[in-house]
Amino acid sequence: MMDRPPALGHNGGPPLQDAPDHATSWAHFTWRKAHKKAWKTPPREIALRRLARAEELGMTYKAYTLEILERGRYL
Repeated sequence: MMDRPPALGHNGGPPLQDAPDHATSWAHFTWRKAHKKAWKTPPREIALRRLARAEELGMTYKAYTLEILERGRYL
């Protein structure tokens, strides 16, 4: 699959796409559950505030939210 080992900071999780070979693994199940929890729709006020800030920065809402989830801080 990959020619080199994952980069520093990569947590080595399984791919999140629905693949038949991963469909029955416990790791895949727990990763899908964590992914759904992380991307759960926030309350309306928070979503609107993130959308406004993303537009100020010239980003999409999804890209801005991903930055918050990855880094744990606001841009």
